[in-house]
Amino acid sequence: MKTYLNSFLSHPTLKAFANAIASAALGLALGLLVTFFAGDNPWHVFMVLFKSAFGSSYDLGMTLSYATPLVFTGLSVAIAFQAGLFNVGAEGQLAIGAFAAAALGVVFPKCPWPLAPILATLVAFTAGGIWGFIPGWLLAKRGSHEVISTIMLNFISAGLVSWLAIDVLPGSASQNVETPPVSDNFRLTHLSYFGEAPVNTSLIIAICVVLVLAFWRLKTRKGIELSWVGKNEIAADVAGVNVSQSKMWAMFMAGGLAGLVALPEVLGAAGKFRLGFSPEYGFTGIAVALLARGNPLGVLPAAFLFGALHKGTADLDFETEKITRDISLILQSMVILTVSAEGLWRFLKRKK
Repeated sequence: MKTYLNSFLSHPTLKAFANAIASAALGLALGLLVTFFAGDNPWHVFMVLFKSAFGSSYDLGMTLSYATPLVFTGLSVAIAFQAGLFNVGAEGQLAIGAFAAAALGVVFPKCPWPLAPILATLVAFTAGGIWGFIPGWLLAKRGSHEVISTIMLNFISAGLVSWLAIDVLPGSASQNVETPPVSDNFRLTHLSYFGEAPVNTSLIIAICVVLVLAFWRLKTRKGIELSWVGKNEIAADVAGVNVSQSKMWAMFMAGGLAGLVALPEVLGAAGKFRLGFSPEYGFTGIAVALLARGNPLGVLPAAFLFGALHKGTADLDFETEKITRDISLILQSMVILTVSAEGLWRFLKRKK
């Protein structure tokens, strides 16, 4: 039993997860230290953060409602990481997926439940996947760098969904740029335990997607081949892996996962597509994937942490004298910095 326990504790994945938690805790502590130099009490700031994020079932629900989209965008970036790619286009991919799901719910309002949300989920995944496939194809067939092409496609998608929401499928009941509401048959079930917080079954779906991807990554041939490409594409090519196809597949998957942000937004809280609904979920997903070290299982706690920071800092404007909610950006930055500084920690460990 002792031998088995030692083997489990020394497993590389568990050690990497433990290192990530320790690094995140250090980053959070350093970020709170900034509040001391700003003239406030770091412990008081921490307690305000904790109470605001977890003080009641409603507060916890708000934390989870923000964390749910970050699970999808974190997985989007993580799956690209696995193939050695950097997906900076999740923001554009989620916009395309969200609009596609909203369009389906508006154009086919009589589609029965539960077929309606299932079809909307598939449409959102496919639309986002196609938008992610474009830079994957450009990379594999034309040698274009995926970072440049995904950034450019973010701007194109923003213009495209703006035009579609204004001229093709405009909502008439509001001055905001948005589509008409989707049919109730497309809406996901609200989780009443969290009161009025906009938490729905998309949270459960997000957890299931994490588990499926974790299994797919480790136990399926396609997932293993994708990791081979990310570690050494020359060796993967020698082993018979179609490297170009794997990269295109990875970017399609990345785009599709980002498109699933339509579930908590279009099929959940808002019930429609609204221009600018994302407070940079796609870019925050990069930080989530970095904190998770590209591991799908690590995306869940990483997204939860960023959701808690976003919700927790909301009350700082009222509960502290000199600190505002903008401190969340500093806290996130310090967490990312300490987690990504693997080389420094290895150097210090060798010195020790």
